[in-house]
Amino acid sequence: MPESFARFRRSHEFWLLMVIAALVVFLSIATDSFLTFQNLFDLLTSYAFLGILAAGLLVVLISGGIDISFTATASIAQYVTMLLANRYGLDWFTVFALATTVGIACGAINAVLVDRLNISSIIVTIATLNIFFGLLVFVTGGKYIYSLPDWFSKGIYWFEYIDANEISYGINLQILALVVMFALTWLILNRTNIGRQIYALGGNREAAQRLGFNVFRLNLLVYCYMGLTAGVASLTQAQLAQSVAPTVLVGKELDVLAAVVLGGASLMGGVGTVLGTILGLTLLAVMQNGLILMGVSSYWSQFFVGAVILISVSATALSSRRKRKGAMTA
Repeated sequence: MPESFARFRRSHEFWLLMVIAALVVFLSIATDSFLTFQNLFDLLTSYAFLGILAAGLLVVLISGGIDISFTATASIAQYVTMLLANRYGLDWFTVFALATTVGIACGAINAVLVDRLNISSIIVTIATLNIFFGLLVFVTGGKYIYSLPDWFSKGIYWFEYIDANEISYGINLQILALVVMFALTWLILNRTNIGRQIYALGGNREAAQRLGFNVFRLNLLVYCYMGLTAGVASLTQAQLAQSVAPTVLVGKELDVLAAVVLGGASLMGGVGTVLGTILGLTLLAVMQNGLILMGVSSYWSQFFVGAVILISVSATALSSRRKRKGAMTA
């Protein structure tokens, strides 16, 4: 136990946890409305969309790739699913199956292009982001869907609790999906042979190929998993917003990337944990929420997101450089 705690104290996650704790203490003193059950519940619900996408992006980054197109994928999955749900009266199972199928199909397109064209994944997915989004806006004319099935609008609400102020709390669709997707991601990365292969692929692609790993199949898996998480996230966002807008989701890529990179995932691949991603998402959510509660202009939120990405990437690069120097002098 002392050895494991000592290792944790040296980890990126430990220092991230300390920063979160310090920020929580500061905001609790600075504003009375931060450390309330209602604010924390709303924070968890509203950031579930970004968190689910972060779980998928973590897997892609560990494999040594990157995906920028997931918001366009989520937009397509959301629009197609809700359009068909209204037209044909689908149920919960069919809605989730359809949304994830659309997401997986978009992810498969990315995987094939990245692997077969043998060009940078960031270039491919920036291109597919614009292709997917452009086709969606062209086909739909940018029209919103305001009417959703009644059963979908109500969502789920387990273990409901009503406080003295008549405010209702419970496990809603957003919280449930967030927990399930993080748990599934942890199981894949830490308890399966596929997870070990994903880490190996991101750590050294050439070595992975020499060991006989099927690189195309692994790419297909990680990008399809990103698509699956985009499909799930799209439904949680639609249920929360009570509408579908084809132009709303695109533009949130940096927030998701910031959460994952802040959590310690390397853009070079081979590094990253689910716990780190959860803590990165928490820090981002607390920071942005704190700025709002303190009356700071929303424009500063984008400044801090950009600064977070720059600082995190710089810290990772410096750490890698020190490790290489240490290995050379050893």
